[in-house]
Amino acid sequence: MDIFEHIDKEEKREDVPDFTPGDTVRLLIRADDSARRAQPFEGVVIRRKGSGARETFTVRKISHGVGVERTFPVHSPSLEKIEVLRRGDVNRGKLYYLRERVGKKARVREKRGPRPGLEEEPAAAGEAVEAEEIEEAEEAGDSREPETEEQ
Repeated sequence: MDIFEHIDKEEKREDVPDFTPGDTVRLLIRADDSARRAQPFEGVVIRRKGSGARETFTVRKISHGVGVERTFPVHSPSLEKIEVLRRGDVNRGKLYYLRERVGKKARVREKRGPRPGLEEEPAAAGEAVEAEEIEEAEEAGDSREPETEEQ
């Protein structure tokens, strides 16, 4: 193993979610003045660059009518948490064209499908709870079905 590969392996974080350009992310950044306080930064990822421990990504947000872009190392210890809020449906790897767009035209459309972070749909989860209640009632010897609220 090369010395650079060894250093890269040591420096990488394990808790980095899978995100791509176009995704809306919320970052919790440790402030320089205090190790306890985390400052949120929420915006659209407009690029990912590099590989290994030196990989970076740029996030763009609009703050008080002014576009703000910040570049972060993916494996930085100052990033407390990276949370993917929405998956963006884009056809490019670099979204520099968002810099010229203003207002609603600067939005990125959202990918259809299951939301990130959810293993199953909420309706399916409710059905599973009802099935468990019926099984528990049968095991207890109760032949009647559990009460459910009518809508």
